[in-house]
Amino acid sequence: MENINSAVATLIHGSNTLFILLGAIMVLAMHAGFAFLEVGTVRQKNQVNALSKILSDFAISALAYFFIGYWIAYGINFFEPAAVLTENHGYGLVKFFFLLTFAAAIPAIISGGIAERARFGPQLCATALIVAFVYPFFEGMIWNGNYGFQAWLETRFGAGFHDFAGSVVVHAMGGWLAFGAVLLLGRRNGRYRDGKLVAMAPSNIPFLALGSWILIIGWFGFNVMSAQTLEGVSGLVAVNSLMAMVGGTVAALLVGRNDPGFLHNGPLAGLVAICAGSDLMHPIGALVTGAIAGALFVWAFTATQVKWKIDDVLGVWPLHGLCGIWGGIACGIFGLEAFGGLGGVSLASQVIGTALGVVVALVGGFAVYGLLKASLGIRLSQEEEYNGADLSIHKIGAVSQD
Repeated sequence: MENINSAVATLIHGSNTLFILLGAIMVLAMHAGFAFLEVGTVRQKNQVNALSKILSDFAISALAYFFIGYWIAYGINFFEPAAVLTENHGYGLVKFFFLLTFAAAIPAIISGGIAERARFGPQLCATALIVAFVYPFFEGMIWNGNYGFQAWLETRFGAGFHDFAGSVVVHAMGGWLAFGAVLLLGRRNGRYRDGKLVAMAPSNIPFLALGSWILIIGWFGFNVMSAQTLEGVSGLVAVNSLMAMVGGTVAALLVGRNDPGFLHNGPLAGLVAICAGSDLMHPIGALVTGAIAGALFVWAFTATQVKWKIDDVLGVWPLHGLCGIWGGIACGIFGLEAFGGLGGVSLASQVIGTALGVVVALVGGFAVYGLLKASLGIRLSQEEEYNGADLSIHKIGAVSQD
């Protein structure tokens, strides 16, 4: 009997390790989606820079999170013998890998907002600071119960802040960090003339669409594998993610009047919004959540560029920042049993937790980028921006005419 129990335990630990490893690989693949979404959106003279930023940011994120960020969030470090680290088939190591891919999404999100005029080196410095300190501070507070915030919400409102896969912890955090960076960086030269918006068309719609599709597919690893064990996996998460994606797509298609840029960002808006409550909502609630997010993105992107004159190149603040907020709040609405959800959530806790995420991101964004702006400088010169980041930084263009 002891041998049977040991074999079952081994099978469980091995299966859970494989499960979360597959999730980590799927979310890692999403970074190719971030890259191609940005490559297709920016002008051709900045395509190499977009690709280079995403890969470099991931590498810096891995180092910052491995040595500092994961320890701050979860109180775990890897300064142990390999024999200790490989216990339970190395599940603890693979869990780190999975959560790293979430942490690395933060600079990938920011990258799209500051595209075409940000200096390369200072952005890597910002990545290190954000992934080592700012993001893990809030991540640990929500997902590890640090500092007693979740306990206080449970005592005061009967439920903690629920964010199953990171509408706020990852997406709103990334979007609002990007908001501070975009404001401190300033608009691209020539973006506005006589107070009016000057169109800078996407360089490659097929690449933009490819990036969207890669993100959509990887997102099912992002959401479903957030259960982190086979025992906790739920088909509800998968179908809710699907319905939110569809809702966001249809809403962006209609509100965006067939614009391909809006169309391919619509499903991403829906998926951002469903992350928080994907394990609780009824699929119809998920559909509504995604549809509202898709419409919100189109409206907010247009208002940001035209009315408020904020030059957020990919619209990462509307997409991740605002749709992430909506996702945190929507979880407290459509997660309730009265709306067909599983319950166990508090709207008050969702509002407070979401607001705290925005505050942490805003303070962190302005602090990190403000410090770098004052010390190193964060913007390309006017000549470098005119020539494009590809030639100015990487000394090579995206395509050869030979």
